[in-house]
Amino acid sequence: MFSFLKSKSEPEPAAENPLAAPVDTPDVPQAPSHGLDVGALLEPPAAPAAAAQIGPRDEARTTELTPKVVEAISTVFDPEIPVNIYELGLIYKIEADADSRVKVEMTLTSPACPSAQQLPSEVRYKVKALEGVSDAFVEVVWEPAWTKDLMSEDAKIGLGMF
Repeated sequence: MFSFLKSKSEPEPAAENPLAAPVDTPDVPQAPSHGLDVGALLEPPAAPAAAAQIGPRDEARTTELTPKVVEAISTVFDPEIPVNIYELGLIYKIEADADSRVKVEMTLTSPACPSAQQLPSEVRYKVKALEGVSDAFVEVVWEPAWTKDLMSEDAKIGLGMF
């Protein structure tokens, strides 16, 4: 009764199927690819990178490097706020291990911050470039949530938030 379905379910050989053969259409404009790898959309997402780890906190190295790290971080500004991120209270923790690897825990003013990619990258770049630092890692944390109470007095005065 359904024999017509059976015959259609079997694939036709490429020579007999005109749709299976590549068609050369020089007169038809092709959509530009813009260098996009559409196949990447079909692949499973990459595994998340392992959390950057430093060794156990070395109090002497942390004490030695912290002033340099703070000075470097104080040159990083949120593009929308004319105050550096250290004075804004975005830096929660700075620690170093015996091998001079530095870990910075920081937050952002909001999870929707347009500079969410730029600021941590810039912090890592500037800290890693310091003399005496072998590597740097930045972890963005959301607890405790940032509030304007974390800002320094200078930042509050500079932004008129006293």
